[in-house]
Amino acid sequence: MRRLDVLVLGAGAAGMMCAIEAGRRGRKVLIADHARAPGEKIRISGGGRCNFTNLHTAPDNFISGNPHFCKSALGRFTQHDFIALIESHGIAYHEKTLGQLFCDGASRQVIDMLTGEMRAAGVDLALATEFESVEPARDGFTIRLSSGTYTASSLVVATGGKSIPKMGATGLGYRIADQFGVPVSDTRPALVPLTFDEALRTRLKPLAGVSADAVVGCNGISFAEALLFTHRGISGPSILQVSSYWREGDEITLSLLPRTDLFEQLRQARTANGRQSVHNALSAHLPKRLAHILCDNAGVEGKIADRTDRDLKRLAQAVQDWRIKPTGSEGYRTAEVTLGGVDTTALHSRTMEAKAVPGLYFIGEVVDVTGWLGGYNFQWAWSSGWAAGQAV
Repeated sequence: MRRLDVLVLGAGAAGMMCAIEAGRRGRKVLIADHARAPGEKIRISGGGRCNFTNLHTAPDNFISGNPHFCKSALGRFTQHDFIALIESHGIAYHEKTLGQLFCDGASRQVIDMLTGEMRAAGVDLALATEFESVEPARDGFTIRLSSGTYTASSLVVATGGKSIPKMGATGLGYRIADQFGVPVSDTRPALVPLTFDEALRTRLKPLAGVSADAVVGCNGISFAEALLFTHRGISGPSILQVSSYWREGDEITLSLLPRTDLFEQLRQARTANGRQSVHNALSAHLPKRLAHILCDNAGVEGKIADRTDRDLKRLAQAVQDWRIKPTGSEGYRTAEVTLGGVDTTALHSRTMEAKAVPGLYFIGEVVDVTGWLGGYNFQWAWSSGWAAGQAV
């Protein structure tokens, strides 16, 4: 039986960051993962270029049962601290939009950076290694892995959530929490495309592949980014964002051309060329297929010269306050993250340690802290991993 100071379950963003920090402090650390390679979510993120953080990271960008919980970790290891680490390794990066930072090259650079830092800190990495069991011991925990049995003073659970099961995501972290009596809040897919019922899907089928900028709102919060119609429903950055706030039965509002006085634009089009169709006039501002559907929704069709101001106002309203009721989401299969998780009331916000189980830590996506789209979830992984790494 091998003796460790720290055993980290999960070689993702949070787990590797925690292992690095613990190793730097002279702790004897093993990080284990059932995957064949570390950092698989890092590898696929950002279209293969890793959206590793966001310049605008702040507690308001996160959803949690306790919105204050994330403040300590985010405040002590900030986006600027991680950017400094990236720069120290000579990794070139750029801001794409809305503060989102991406590698200029492949996301593999970030994985190589983290594994290199782990080697420098003396951390052992065990891949293709299955977790079998954990039991409390007199001075910590006895953990049985497929590679052998270990005792450790600290056990860090960095196993992620349920999202993207094809990459090996499981509910292991929640099962460990349950074993030790640590409460877990309800989980659901987040940052996920939304789906329509058959009737709405059939009606909007011509829009599959059409995208447009919009302000999308639900339950009092809105996001101004692109949306994309799919053959199942609706997706795109604005929809992924609002999916974290949407619940079954809720409407979402789509405001297309939100900064345009569309009624006035349509009136001017009527004066300039009254013989054109209404949908052609609207197509000057929106994709043609989308213009057709919106004119049909509003019941405003035919020559624009034949339409009254009242008609044009009704069309403008249909475009800028389009209400749609999705019936579901694409689920964990395509969800980028998991909403909910280990209840933050059971954890110390400064260390991520379970209040009732000394030596047991939960970090990253397994915790009930979920960021917006755009690098925020990676920053939570770095920050929470760093915080636990200072304490284990």
